[in-house]
Amino acid sequence: MTFSAETRRRLLAGALVSLLVLLAACLLVGLAPHTADRVDVWFGQPLAGFTDRHPGVERAAEVLAELFRVPPVALYTLAIAGLLLVKRHVRPAAWVVAVTLATTLLTTLLKQSFARPRPSYAHMQLLDGAFPSGHSSGTACLAGILMVLATMFLRRRSQRRLVAVGGVLLALLLGLDRLLLGVHGLTDVVAGFALAALVVCAATYLADPTPRAKPVDPLPSVTPSNGRLAVILNPIKVESPEAFRALLDTRAAELGWHDPLWFETTIEDPGRSMAAAAAEAGAELVVVCGGDGTVRTVCAELAGTGIPVGVVPAGTGNLLARNLDLPLYLNNAVEVALNGQDRAIDLVRISGDGIGEDEHFLVMAGMGFDAAIMEGANEQIKAKIGWLAYVVSGLRNLMFPAAAVEISVDDGEPTKHRARTIVVGNVGFLQAGLPLLPDATIDDGRLDVVLVNPARFLHWLLVVVRVVTRGKKLDETVNRMTGRKVVIRASAEIPRQIDGDFIGLGHEITCECLHGKLLVRVPR
Repeated sequence: MTFSAETRRRLLAGALVSLLVLLAACLLVGLAPHTADRVDVWFGQPLAGFTDRHPGVERAAEVLAELFRVPPVALYTLAIAGLLLVKRHVRPAAWVVAVTLATTLLTTLLKQSFARPRPSYAHMQLLDGAFPSGHSSGTACLAGILMVLATMFLRRRSQRRLVAVGGVLLALLLGLDRLLLGVHGLTDVVAGFALAALVVCAATYLADPTPRAKPVDPLPSVTPSNGRLAVILNPIKVESPEAFRALLDTRAAELGWHDPLWFETTIEDPGRSMAAAAAEAGAELVVVCGGDGTVRTVCAELAGTGIPVGVVPAGTGNLLARNLDLPLYLNNAVEVALNGQDRAIDLVRISGDGIGEDEHFLVMAGMGFDAAIMEGANEQIKAKIGWLAYVVSGLRNLMFPAAAVEISVDDGEPTKHRARTIVVGNVGFLQAGLPLLPDATIDDGRLDVVLVNPARFLHWLLVVVRVVTRGKKLDETVNRMTGRKVVIRASAEIPRQIDGDFIGLGHEITCECLHGKLLVRVPR
């Protein structure tokens, strides 16, 4: 979402304070250079002397200085811009380049204008001016860019705070580095920080870099439109439900929808009754915002009704969104949900001991190791560290014991296997585009099954290589099957999961593909 009014006020205040600090430093160096020199010598010479007495500190400071010279910092920011372009975020990529160039040019201009000599106690001879510090402005600019991008793309406040703290510490470390090497005074470092903060805050305030979804005209419809829209929101999955409501209400009105009917899920009801109420109210489109569990529940209820579902991913995995190429950034996801095109996809009915008769999934179900991962990555851990919770849980359960299983495909004769994990997929890709089931597609009317059974710890490396390279070889380590109906029976109770939700221990799951049962909004 675009920055709030409160954030814009903070940006404006930050720009003004930075401007005042920079002007004060310029006036001090320009009009009272001897005073500036005395302050810098009083503060900086003891630090440079400490470095003289500790050669290890000097070597470390020199390495750090090399890592954050102007060319390397420019490469870092270009890499960030390139990654944003790969993700099709043109506006923030252009903003990153513009901010970096402006900071570099202003730093160079001030250096040439003031031509301030380096301190007499400097550890190395540098030809350019000392005021302001280019290392300080460049590193502070990089830190500011990362903080702004974190504000836009990281939904968890804890993650944004981590980026902010890391950025500030990095900038301070580079400022200390310049003082330890004696190549700058305190005035130079503070001016470099102020200049970068001024550029970042002013550029963010004047040219909001948040991605913009490209508006498109509504698709023509052969049936009359009643303009009724329903929205089902899992409020714990978005940081500001009020801001999300305002965003969706505004865009819905622009596209000609009536005022949306709003529903919020609860712990007791993750969306089933809300989806039923939306259908009964005659909604022509239902938008669901939440994690994979919320999306699964709403989609299962609306399957077969002919009502399309617009998905706004707000969870940790968001595997359905990733496999449908839905945007993960909120603004763009809302645009596709409201104004994309409808695609018929498969739904999978699942049953088994302890599983209700009316359960379905859209992404994957599994038994064994992958379900143990989901059990270990509970909501509290995911809320703190996001998708890394799955990595931590996976490492803890890496040698989950193998189980004897029987698998029947399309009511055929069961075959016997041993596996640490069995996954039945309606889609092919996991987090980071890992192709666990490379041949699976969400609208082919078939299910894909993979059995993984590394005999030893190091065999997991072989599994990773074969998955990443999409190897076709089938054996006891990695085996695959496909069919419309799959029945899996384990000799002992093992963990089970549906679309990333742990559903308890059990002996059996039966999965049946319902071809083209659901309409979902996807990008045009």
